[in-house]
Amino acid sequence: MDIGTILGVLAGLGLILTAIMMGSRLQVFIDYPSMMVVGGGTIAALFIAYPMKSVFLIIKVTKKAIFHKPMEIHTIIADASRFSPLAKTQGAIALEKELGSVKDEYFKKGLQMIADGTSLSVINDIMGGEIGLMRERHALGRNIYNDIAKFAPAFGMIGTLIGLVQMLSNLSDPNSIGPSMAVALLTTFYGSVIANLVATPLATKLKGRSEDETLAMRLTLEAIKSISKNESRNIIEDKLAVFLSGEMRKKMNAGK
Repeated sequence: MDIGTILGVLAGLGLILTAIMMGSRLQVFIDYPSMMVVGGGTIAALFIAYPMKSVFLIIKVTKKAIFHKPMEIHTIIADASRFSPLAKTQGAIALEKELGSVKDEYFKKGLQMIADGTSLSVINDIMGGEIGLMRERHALGRNIYNDIAKFAPAFGMIGTLIGLVQMLSNLSDPNSIGPSMAVALLTTFYGSVIANLVATPLATKLKGRSEDETLAMRLTLEAIKSISKNESRNIIEDKLAVFLSGEMRKKMNAGK
């Protein structure tokens, strides 16, 4: 679980609620028609913009942002170093007996293809294609959140205009102008909170998740290609070290 995401949202809401209650009652900022315009309008716009199954994908995407378990790059390098001499000395078929010890499914799939005698070009096409498809799936979820960040403030403005029209149509009652204006502005407030506290930060978070997973999968693919070519352990480690930052390389060298 990504505690930072949860703490960030809770902290943001907490600060907003604290600021509200220091200057007024919380009830002043609760208006159900405004919530319907912003929330319902945003959801309706998503169904217009995307296929229905893509909209429901947002639930899975949100879980990924909060309950994401990153691929361990050091584990991938360690496994590659372990399987390389095994394949070189005992042959590719020996890899199949060790597949149960591999936790990462993407790495396991590559090893299975080596054990099955799959050519290097086919391995590269299949596993490289999976990276591209993964990035497309991630881009879809990210785009949905980016569109939520656009739709919510837009419907907030629509709600504000509705409230202003209703207020201006009742100018004969001066006492209702202040409360009516406050309600009209609440939709803009709701839209801004959704966009800036939830949608935009989550879209940025998902972009980072996608980049991290892409890096790990590219490293894994390079490891599989090296094992398939029976390259030595030292060569594999040097090739995979290219994907690491300077700090991560120091940790890897210290662990040798």
